[in-house]
Amino acid sequence: MDVGTVTPSAVAIALGISLLAGLATGFGGLVVVLRRSPGPAFLSGTLGFSAGVMVYISFVELLPEGLNGLEEAGNANPDLWGAVAFFAGIALIALIDRFVPEDINPHEEPHASGITRARMRNVGVLSAVAIAIHNFPEGFATFAVALADPALALPLAVAIAIHNVPEGVAIAVPLREATGSKWKAAGWATLSGLAEPLGAVIGFALLRPFLGPETLGYTFAAIAGVMVFVSLDKLLPTAIETGRHHTAIYGMVVGMAVMAASLLLLPG
Repeated sequence: MDVGTVTPSAVAIALGISLLAGLATGFGGLVVVLRRSPGPAFLSGTLGFSAGVMVYISFVELLPEGLNGLEEAGNANPDLWGAVAFFAGIALIALIDRFVPEDINPHEEPHASGITRARMRNVGVLSAVAIAIHNFPEGFATFAVALADPALALPLAVAIAIHNVPEGVAIAVPLREATGSKWKAAGWATLSGLAEPLGAVIGFALLRPFLGPETLGYTFAAIAGVMVFVSLDKLLPTAIETGRHHTAIYGMVVGMAVMAASLLLLPG
């Protein structure tokens, strides 16, 4: 696609798709936080759901997409370097977690559910970071697809929106429990989702000449590692600590099923 031939209307449509996807993440947060007085079962199920969303999207969409990008770029060993990028992503988010400021680490008085408020805040912030990192290149990729084929604009917008709603759950549930404010939780979910149109704008304006298949391949594989770490180290253990182990696992399976359905709606 020649950037010089792109019309302003095509850019506006593509940017609108990315914006809609980001706002859908905020909507997912709003749906959850408006529920009153969630008990341990609801908390366990939704945190497990969030873990299922992130694990499924990592292994079924992001990591395979990363490997395909490396293969398309002519990488001599895409499986090896995809694995390296995947574990580099895990190492990166583990390092970030290690240096999280003391005041948001889990050392406060127990929360009503038996989990500290700081622990829930830590889970929510790391989930927001992971999803924002995921949404940034996804926003650029969505923007580029919409520019290449505007006819896909409407179905792509709907599919991406459905696809991103559960991601708002992953952010808003722990942050509502940590802060006691449904609006703060919804705000964090929306801010994380807005990384999608931000990725579209920055990618189109600055990064497009450098974001070839190989760079995107490494990026998607690393993001998969980030999301798997957050799910297994933060979301799922916190869900289980509510005392509703089976509810957490059922929620995780439902989260996987929802993401599977949303991916089936994606064009192509």
